[in-house]
This record gives sequence, C-alpha cells and structure tokens, in this order.
Amino acid sequence: MKKKDKEFFKKYLTERLDELLNQADNTVSGMTETKENFPDPTDRAALEADRNFMLRIRDREAKLIKKIKAALDRIDNDTYGICETCGEEITLKRLKARPVTTQCIDCKSKEEALEKALGI
Repeated sequence: MKKKDKEFFKKYLTERLDELLNQADNTVSGMTETKENFPDPTDRAALEADRNFMLRIRDREAKLIKKIKAALDRIDNDTYGICETCGEEITLKRLKARPVTTQCIDCKSKEEALEKALGI
C-alpha cells in the first residue's frame, strides 16, 4: 500500500474514532442529567424506549471503536490492508467501503458462505 493511502486511512479512521468517542460522551452526559418527572406513564415509557435504543446504538459503536483502534494499530505495524486469512493485499475499493476490514473480499465471501452452510 502506498504511503499516501495509509495516511488517508489513518486520518479517516482517527477522525471517525474522535467522532464516535464524542458521541459516547454526549450520551453519558445526557443520561446523567436530572431526571424528569412524567405524570403520564406513556411519556415515561417512550423516554425509556428511546434510551434503550440509544444504548443499543452506542453498544454497536463501542464494537466499532475497538475495530478502528485495531485498524490504526495495523497501520502503525504496516499490516493494514493485508488479508489476515490469505496474506494478499486488500483492494483499496474494499478498504474504502469497510476501512476496518481484516479480510479481502474473496476470503470474507468464503467465510460468510461457510457460516451460512453451517447455520451460524
């Protein structure tokens, strides 16, 4: 992978990481603010449903944060863009679509087909 491509992905992933961490901070501060008293149980239920939905989103983002940090480590170790399964280079097109990927499209397709066949 060319140096300019690595720099592009490092910048992109770092910006995405910062964005996700800021959103997580906002969620935590939003949930620790004073609790409102709702006379209508339906309003309270709606608030709780919204909070649960937000927590599910943040849980997915926490997993993405781990993947981004791992991708940044791979960039620093010069292993970014190399398929962990076959050792071939991952195409820039695939990396742009999924910058945290660790597999080339062929290996990922085979893995998904196997999972489907096994019912995983």
